[in-house]
Amino acid sequence: MLRLLLPLLLLISNVERSRSAVVDSLPGFPEDLPFKLETATQYVGVGELEQVQLFYYFIESERSPKDDPLLVWLNGGPGCSSLSGLLYEIGPLQFDFSSSSGTKAILKYNPYSWTKVGNIIFLDAPVGTGFSYATASMAYNISDTSSAAQTYEFLRKWLMSHPNFLANPLYITGDSYSGVVIPIIVKEIYDGIEAGHQPQMNLVGYTLGNPVTCDEKDKSFRIPYANKMALVSDELYETTKMDCNGDFQNIDPTNGACLVDLEMVSLCLEKIYLSQILEPSCNVITPNHTRLKWSRSILEESTIDVVLMPQQSSRPWCRPYNYIFSYIWANDKNVQEALHVREGTKQEWNRCNSTLSYTKDVLNAVVYHEYLSDKALRALVYSGDHDISVPYISTLDWIRSLNLTLEGPWSPWFVEGQIAGYSILYSKNSKYDLTFTMIKGDTAPEYKPKQCLAMVDRWFSYYPL
Repeated sequence: MLRLLLPLLLLISNVERSRSAVVDSLPGFPEDLPFKLETATQYVGVGELEQVQLFYYFIESERSPKDDPLLVWLNGGPGCSSLSGLLYEIGPLQFDFSSSSGTKAILKYNPYSWTKVGNIIFLDAPVGTGFSYATASMAYNISDTSSAAQTYEFLRKWLMSHPNFLANPLYITGDSYSGVVIPIIVKEIYDGIEAGHQPQMNLVGYTLGNPVTCDEKDKSFRIPYANKMALVSDELYETTKMDCNGDFQNIDPTNGACLVDLEMVSLCLEKIYLSQILEPSCNVITPNHTRLKWSRSILEESTIDVVLMPQQSSRPWCRPYNYIFSYIWANDKNVQEALHVREGTKQEWNRCNSTLSYTKDVLNAVVYHEYLSDKALRALVYSGDHDISVPYISTLDWIRSLNLTLEGPWSPWFVEGQIAGYSILYSKNSKYDLTFTMIKGDTAPEYKPKQCLAMVDRWFSYYPL
């Protein structure tokens, strides 16, 4: 009996050492915060000897904290801070770009925050992301599965210290590369519930936005997507598909016809901004050579450090320039003090840490969706139809591979009388249901905040979109 109690007693002991604090005001916001923000003063320790210290931001629902769902939000990367999700996607604060300039970052209230309908934990995971850190160098070695296990441990400890949220419907949410990790976390939670782990969580489902599922397969759909969006002609696409035997990832270097076709595809796609094909590309383009060589980099999303870019008034506006203010704001010592960031633990905050010691040990997350589709769960998967980074046709492909039952036709849904997107509902064994929706126009929710708030408000309330 004592053996069974020891893990729970240890968990309770660790929880008692965790402390959180309410943040009433933040530098850059002109008044007291109109919502309840909590951060960890002593972080939440997870993993062996609690060497991993995870940082989070918790914002209570602005409607009904007691009744509204509890969401855990993870950004992608891997290595992108959840502060990016808070400030640019679904949180109640955003930058006032018209008032911000130089080294001055001004915040304003976001009327389309998901905190209108839910309590949200914005978690900096995996370790090395945002303000999360490790006390031992080896603890920075992380993978898809170990990161998921640590997030599950974090959530258990957080709920032990916040028992008033145990009864709230629980959803694990996020976008981009978190699409690989979230179904693993959901499986961890579900298995823990069945095994009787404490505390017992009220897991209801998960949401995925523009989710990476199988990195290689998602990228292979970029060229078919480009053809659908008239970025690559029908003639070039059909020739390339035939010459390359339908494989755009594993290129045979001796297949000259395929290589020539892909060079032409490169010309069509090299200056496209992958996250939103209608917006300007900020990628640094090397001078043209006499013959363009095919490179798989055309299927990769290059990253740039916008902080180090020269400030040229003649340059075109590009969305990544908006991210400059997050670096300015989050690295302000007054901001870090207000957020209760532990002094001396991080040299510099990065929106996305590209130097993580991270192993992608789950190459295809579909196997987890197959497992979850046999459980009593709900899933919401949404994609922007102008995102070539993770094309919606790739997402639909793995959803269809689950062999779910189609519950209705592909249908439009509306916000303020205008089509916001199109959705379709699948189910299995009267227990599991999955709603896929495509947001019309852009990737979401950074680009379509009003439509995305309406989407999740209806879905969490079990209403049709």
